[in-house]
Amino acid sequence: MSSALFSPLPVAGATLANRLVVAPMCQYSANDGSASDWHMMHLGMLANSGAGLVIVEATHVERHGRITHGCMGLYSDANELALKHVIAAARTYGKAKFGVQLAHAGRKASSQRPWEGAGYLRAHEDPWQTIAPSAIPFGEGWHTPREMTEADMDRVRDAFVNSARRALRIGFDEIELHMAHGYLLHSFLSPLANRRTDPYGGSLENRMRFPLSVTEAVRAVVPKDIVLGARITGSDWKEGGITPDEAAALGKALKSAGVDFVCVSSGGVAGGIHNPTGLGYNVPLAKAVKKGSGIKVRAVGLITTAEQAEEIVASGKADMVAAARAFLDDPHFGWHAAKALGGEVAIPDQYLRAGPKMWSAVAK
Repeated sequence: MSSALFSPLPVAGATLANRLVVAPMCQYSANDGSASDWHMMHLGMLANSGAGLVIVEATHVERHGRITHGCMGLYSDANELALKHVIAAARTYGKAKFGVQLAHAGRKASSQRPWEGAGYLRAHEDPWQTIAPSAIPFGEGWHTPREMTEADMDRVRDAFVNSARRALRIGFDEIELHMAHGYLLHSFLSPLANRRTDPYGGSLENRMRFPLSVTEAVRAVVPKDIVLGARITGSDWKEGGITPDEAAALGKALKSAGVDFVCVSSGGVAGGIHNPTGLGYNVPLAKAVKKGSGIKVRAVGLITTAEQAEEIVASGKADMVAAARAFLDDPHFGWHAAKALGGEVAIPDQYLRAGPKMWSAVAK
């Protein structure tokens, strides 16, 4: 049988070997933004997972744009050198293409690592002033961000461009902009976080203004043969927040700005809002964005089995699917999915003795 999930997908100047993607997963293990030996192990493992594309975790464009003290950055020469070393090794010995997610945490910055509490940094934990479209805390007890000026917007936009240039020098096949999960660009888009009364707040057109200006500036320096994507929010899961229709409108605007695909996630804009917990809960949102915008779409969110991923792609709900925890649980999830679906994935020479031919012989 032929598998939709394991069919190639042309995007911009690249062709992905299959439609299975490793989603970006924060590791909170960087040193002042620089990738560490942990990242060498983590990304090296995922390079041979069977996925056609591996996305490096949220990689921040400013030091104070990081979520935690341990988050990755691409704002200094040291950051660039460290990440280049890791990606060079992963690409030399791995079979996947690599992308990077560029981000700014906005009002969710200055936070603790998950295993340290996952709240805001206390006074003894070296916190810093955060920024946002409006001076509204993320949640009860959280620090109040400073409302951004146009000078702040210019600086952050330039930071995204500079980080994109660093990503190009490293040699990434794909760059994507983080516009979801309550981070800075998402907070501009959501009426729950953006209460501005100037040209950057109010109507959807105004709320999109700054994120689209960042997109256009990054697209101007990223060659057309390098894939440019964005992770967006399909729903804020609260009345008065972003709706699927607004997400589709954003997808359409991003396509016009030169974006090649969007990954449709959801939630995270404010404390106390809970996402649904069912398998594939974002898939209907991805389908709505794809239908309403005409842009290529990646679905993500509790996609855990080969059969589930295959159905999403085969039925046309999304062009790609991304998984995270499934790959942490099973570093060869892509191999096993391909075996279940009758597809094929590239396997490094060193591991061929554990390839499909070996298991077929055992089965006989």
